[in-house]
Amino acid sequence: MGRENDSSVRGGILITTSRQMVIEQGLDYLRDVGSDQLCNICIANGGSCCKGCRNLSFKSGCRVRNTSCTAWLCGFLRYFLYEVDLLEEWYSFWKQVPGRDYREDYTPDYFEFQKTLVKRDLRFLSYELAEDLKILSENYPEQGYMFVLRERIDSNLDLLFDGESPDKRAIIKSNLGALSSEFYRFHKALETYRQQLEKGIEEYTSSKWE
Repeated sequence: MGRENDSSVRGGILITTSRQMVIEQGLDYLRDVGSDQLCNICIANGGSCCKGCRNLSFKSGCRVRNTSCTAWLCGFLRYFLYEVDLLEEWYSFWKQVPGRDYREDYTPDYFEFQKTLVKRDLRFLSYELAEDLKILSENYPEQGYMFVLRERIDSNLDLLFDGESPDKRAIIKSNLGALSSEFYRFHKALETYRQQLEKGIEEYTSSKWE
């Protein structure tokens, strides 16, 4: 099979892509959902995910972006994708990418894949979550508060996707609701977004069959 210069899926056929291309696709996707807005708040409160990484250079940032750290999500960003129903899509995409490891990768230069990421502009939603996090950091200036909140959300998302029973999943979702109870701006914007999305789907379905 010849190497393709794009990452589209054609009729469900496997396409050869490059390691660098999936990294760029992942970064573009995260940029469109507004990951930088969340990261800026987290980093400002001592929550950098890159602390201790040997590829992190003082005052210049990451020197070697790899498939592993591109695919990895912190608790806040992971929660965001979960609420907008994109988390499973993200996981499904990166499951295709071989050789990922902790803070490094052994991904080959070229490999075959099938599922792609569809970019979505959700910066308006992540902005609201970032504003909530900013307010929380000001209301609870205690050292480590943001880190603990992020890790608790992350732990509950781990449990949620570990194949728990429906009863346990309901408890976990309730825990996530409690942990995110002060994300007032985000929940308000999310409700509006879901209503508009539902309306858009209904309008499309209606017009399609008329």
